[in-house]
Amino acid sequence: MKKIRTVALGAAAVFAGGFVLAGAASAHVTISAPGATSGGGDQEITFRVPVEKDANTVGLSVQLPTDTPIASVDVEPVPGWTHTQKTSKLATPIHTDDGDITSAVTQITWKASDGGLKPGEFGAFTIIAGQLPKAKQLVFRALQTYSDGSVVRWIQTPAPGSKDEPDFPAPTLDLASTSSQAGPVGTDSVGETSASSSSGSSDTVPVVLSIIALVLAAGALGLAVVSRRSRA
Repeated sequence: MKKIRTVALGAAAVFAGGFVLAGAASAHVTISAPGATSGGGDQEITFRVPVEKDANTVGLSVQLPTDTPIASVDVEPVPGWTHTQKTSKLATPIHTDDGDITSAVTQITWKASDGGLKPGEFGAFTIIAGQLPKAKQLVFRALQTYSDGSVVRWIQTPAPGSKDEPDFPAPTLDLASTSSQAGPVGTDSVGETSASSSSGSSDTVPVVLSIIALVLAAGALGLAVVSRRSRA
């Protein structure tokens, strides 16, 4: 009995340890932009930065993609933080109705002015993309700076064809296509079609039952006639 209890406790410890490791591995810089579409505009993009060390996070630098640049960027002020932007000339201009855009923001850096984020806290840093590129995915490489001078580089991307997440993944934003945004409408249409079919089916049931009842009645009448003839 004692041996069984020891094995059970050991298994429980391993199971709990697995959860701790999973939690630690999943705590990284993430990106959120609900409803973001390829080529869409005025899209809020938020970077969530957790503190993973026994030191304060005092800096965040995000590199915006240059091969699929964002046409314009506005940065939301964060209390206790200052920010700067780096603008670079584009190798390929962005064509818009208002003319060509030859330069774009390629890096945003936030620095803490009052101690930064403490262990156990996280920060949210938001920008507004005036015009997203027509792409399927955007990769934002991020550098997280701690008060002890260390820098965590969230810049890794999965190997081609691999589904394994790297140790320090770069915040990646998947953009929905315009056609996929029509999905809910299509779903509603399908739902309406299904509802119509269900309604049609429900209307058909009484008719079928009536026909069956008539057939049974006719059969009963036929039996009665045959019975009378047999008696006669």
